[in-house]
Amino acid sequence: MRLQAHRSPMAAIKPGRPGGRHRRPAERQATYGEVLAIGEFRALWAGQALSLLGDQLSRVALSVLVFERTESPLATASVYALTYLPPIVGGPLLSGLADHYARRRIMIVCDVLRALLVALMAIPGTSFTALCVLVFCVVLLSAPFSAARAALLPELLEGDRYVAGSALQNMTNQAAQMLGFAIGGALIMGMGPYRALALDAATFMASALILVSGVRRRPAPARSGSGRPSMWKMTRAGARLVFGDPRLRTLVLFAWLCGFYVLPEGIATPYAAVLTDDPQRVSFVTGLLMGSIPTGTVVGAFLFSRYVSPSGRLRSMGWMAMLTCAPLILCALRPPLAVVLVLWFVSGVGGAYQLAANAAFVRCVPAERRGQAFGLVQSGLLAAQGLGILIGGAAADEFGPEPVVALAGAAGLLVAATLAMLWTDSRKEIIERVRAEAPA
Repeated sequence: MRLQAHRSPMAAIKPGRPGGRHRRPAERQATYGEVLAIGEFRALWAGQALSLLGDQLSRVALSVLVFERTESPLATASVYALTYLPPIVGGPLLSGLADHYARRRIMIVCDVLRALLVALMAIPGTSFTALCVLVFCVVLLSAPFSAARAALLPELLEGDRYVAGSALQNMTNQAAQMLGFAIGGALIMGMGPYRALALDAATFMASALILVSGVRRRPAPARSGSGRPSMWKMTRAGARLVFGDPRLRTLVLFAWLCGFYVLPEGIATPYAAVLTDDPQRVSFVTGLLMGSIPTGTVVGAFLFSRYVSPSGRLRSMGWMAMLTCAPLILCALRPPLAVVLVLWFVSGVGGAYQLAANAAFVRCVPAERRGQAFGLVQSGLLAAQGLGILIGGAAADEFGPEPVVALAGAAGLLVAATLAMLWTDSRKEIIERVRAEAPA
């Protein structure tokens, strides 16, 4: 990690009562209202929400379309798997573009290209091979877009406003996922998969227009040296930055911990089949299970960002990470549906620690390197989720879903406890900086 030279945190603390005692500056928490008052953030937020709703609709549409074409569960699953592969492969290579070109321009270009590619998917008669290629390219473009957005957000929101804005985006993402899946099937029944894909293309174009009108132009991040390095050099430099510093390395591992506590969502259907004897209720129970963790995440993000002080979030990050995994261990007792929903909900609440980890990561990464750094983290995040779900599915087929979820919880708790101990030493400097920068 490269840190700029800072004066001693104590120099920013004003003297308080006589007798040598000093009063720490109060830590004021940002509100959602003051974050939403920033027009550029509203544009980013609205564009992202619109695109996410369209994406969820297109996932359902693609599943229906591919199954209608092929009547093959394997082909349908393969297309869905393509949503994981491109960011893992292309993220480390393409995310560095956000550090060498204007980030607003990167986002607009990616939105326009994705709108055109999805529009091609919406043409009736497009072959299965062409659909796979188009899906791959659409998801691949999400890597530089996400990296540019993540790197731009700290420029719009300073201090605790960044945490409030991240929490608002996180809650919006979870709500868009739940809403998109909930209404996707009903809309596709009425309009068909091709029109649903056309609607997704329109959401990408609308997002681009919102960015054009709502986000002002900024120059490309200033970089030292002449010329632009190759993508491979940018990737290697980003890896050295992220994994060469103990604090950043610990924060990245905190982010990738989600591979353990997201695993239950990947085997929600076989878990639902165990919880109910009625085949007609399996899909309903599956929906309840899949929605419980995101719902907990929304609630946790709201409470964590609204009622916990900035330094308090950093101190409690390790405990919250352990909370994401500990409740899952109780699934080994094979509790009824109501108890499982509560356990998974509590696990989702603990996931709010990602807000603190994200804010700490932003503080430790130089502004001109954020695109590459966020891209690497996001790629690993998707890899951890995909690998966890893949291993969990194979193990559940052999041992059943309950012990697999419990084992994932136990393994995740062990990793989280280790990271919490490492974080205890790493967090001190960041907490001092947060307190020093707080308004008196």
